[in-house]
Amino acid sequence: MADDSVGEQMKAQWDHSSDQNFVDYYAEQSTSATTVQRFTIVRDKALKLLAASRDGGAQQTFDVADIGCGTGSQARLWAELGHHVSAIDVSAALVNIGRRRASEDNLDIKFDVGSATELPYPDSSMDVSLLPELLEHVADWQGCLDEAIRILKPGGVLYVSTTNFLCPIQNEFNLPLYSWYPGFLKRRFERLAVTTRPGLANYCKYPAVNWFSFYSLAAYLNKYGFRCLDRIDMVGHENVGALGKLAVSLARALPPLRFIGQVFTPGSIVFAIKK
Repeated sequence: MADDSVGEQMKAQWDHSSDQNFVDYYAEQSTSATTVQRFTIVRDKALKLLAASRDGGAQQTFDVADIGCGTGSQARLWAELGHHVSAIDVSAALVNIGRRRASEDNLDIKFDVGSATELPYPDSSMDVSLLPELLEHVADWQGCLDEAIRILKPGGVLYVSTTNFLCPIQNEFNLPLYSWYPGFLKRRFERLAVTTRPGLANYCKYPAVNWFSFYSLAAYLNKYGFRCLDRIDMVGHENVGALGKLAVSLARALPPLRFIGQVFTPGSIVFAIKK
């Protein structure tokens, strides 16, 4: 749960400005080979799930919502394949960078500045809802997730990547083992990050205040009738050797091994299909 003072600040009228240190850091990170590769894998896995949920029909053009899009790195990967992409972020500076980059590359992406808790898209209008590294920053994370669910068509795919309180490794705060800090200590550093020590959270205006696991997210989504898959479910056997295949098979078959896999993996990832 978010601290009351920090949470109320984040629920108030959204401030669409950003610290220039954060903008510069994010703009650079968003074009790194690691980031592009990660988002490409997400796109390709989501497309496979869509094909399966639509009975494996011919390649279609999908409507995609990139929620918390930043500079649009993930959005552009979908647009490059001809999909219709709507991208939204609370930071006007990052959205402007995304618009400029898309224009330079002649990519048709609809960018908006706004809140993930009030998406400007109709009900059941999207085939894909993408929430990359977002839920941890939104005090009203349930409202954010509910909006992503609202706009998703039946058979659509929801992708969430966020914090993992099970794993001690994280990138939100420049502090060791922060995921395992007790709640009262997390609240203290959250307050410092938005007051006197913004460098603790890389100058992020809305630092992480929520911590999840795959299990907690799946429990929430199951109530809406979603079928949830974790990173172990999504591992392709074509990408691992014989020992890797054995390890994946064992983790899928044995819940304790699956749990250990979650503990040793930074970040929580959920692919969910709306029934």
